[in-house]
Amino acid sequence: MPESMTHLVFRVARADDSIDIAECVQMAYTPYIERIGKSPGPMLDNYDHIVRDHHVFVVEDEEQIIGVLVLIEENSGILLDNIALRPARQGQGIGSRLIDHAEAEARRLGYKYLDLYTHELMTENIALYARRGYRETGHRIEKGYRRVYMRKAL
Repeated sequence: MPESMTHLVFRVARADDSIDIAECVQMAYTPYIERIGKSPGPMLDNYDHIVRDHHVFVVEDEEQIIGVLVLIEENSGILLDNIALRPARQGQGIGSRLIDHAEAEARRLGYKYLDLYTHELMTENIALYARRGYRETGHRIEKGYRRVYMRKAL
């Protein structure tokens, strides 16, 4: 395991993490504001509610939350709603570990596939998910965002 990951703690989020989770999400998504012309959807979420109502996991480094994973169970399946990493920690394999965890958790919960969506202008995310076996299932405009939906069989 790379040195940068040896001291990381992956755990279930607690109610008192919501402020730090929101800060991590803000930092992760701020670079996309100019590209898509407004704040990405995850920046607008209420993380008190998200942590209370859904499956939320965090990655800590020296007790600072540096990464977030949100899974939402829906009638149609399970949604990988959000993965966010502080910009300084991107490119270190932590995001891949979060995706691995999302897929393992979906399997543990009994799902046969994992769904996600991303903004169509977040092309690097679409390419990353495609390399990991996610296939496009549709394009929709929702809440004013042009979204690409993807699914991976587990």
